[in-house]
Amino acid sequence: MKRHASISFSSIATGLTLLLCLCWPLTYADDYVLVMLEKIRQRYSEEAYQNVMRLRELTVQLAGVSEMTKIGMVNDFTNQHVLFVDDIDLWGIDDYWATPLETFGKGAGDCEDFSIAKYMLLKKLGVSSDKLRLTYVRARMPSGAIRPHMVLAYYATPASDPLILDNLSFELLPASRRGDLYPVFSFNDKGLFVANNPNVRAGSATNISKWRDVVTRMRQDGLE
Repeated sequence: MKRHASISFSSIATGLTLLLCLCWPLTYADDYVLVMLEKIRQRYSEEAYQNVMRLRELTVQLAGVSEMTKIGMVNDFTNQHVLFVDDIDLWGIDDYWATPLETFGKGAGDCEDFSIAKYMLLKKLGVSSDKLRLTYVRARMPSGAIRPHMVLAYYATPASDPLILDNLSFELLPASRRGDLYPVFSFNDKGLFVANNPNVRAGSATNISKWRDVVTRMRQDGLE
């Protein structure tokens, strides 16, 4: 993606960020996005910066709304502003899990990147990670082929039929209506869980090396 190194753009970007800080009260999610804005401006294009500015507007709109509204709008925003691109084409390697900064900076990613971005945004918007599971599944494609895939599952209660946030199907549906998905395991920042049961812990999420790497990079950028 082409870098935009214009001095005038940098000046405008700084002014917009300051204006946002003055006009809108900061929340945890706002602070997260403002840090992301600064990093995006340093590393990526003007287009990427503008997309994260829209994300900043979204976090303001979601202040004080219901949890279900947050779930729906974060799912829609991410699906609309991130283009699906395979890792080999985007990163030059077969399997790379990107941070939200990298995903929104590139404006592209694969299923893991969509799911991680949604997970982190919802956490910063106050949705408990106890209700969220990054879920590795086998997905039946329209062709009939079965492929590995990742979605984000939202459990309103521990016993709930979870809602599935997916980049393959933009419609929010409960897992019971997603007969094309076959769960393998799930995880969040608190643990690793067996296939269909979010209450049975099978280990630590740090056992997943790619997740451990993502968390390390987020911390290095001040985003975790």
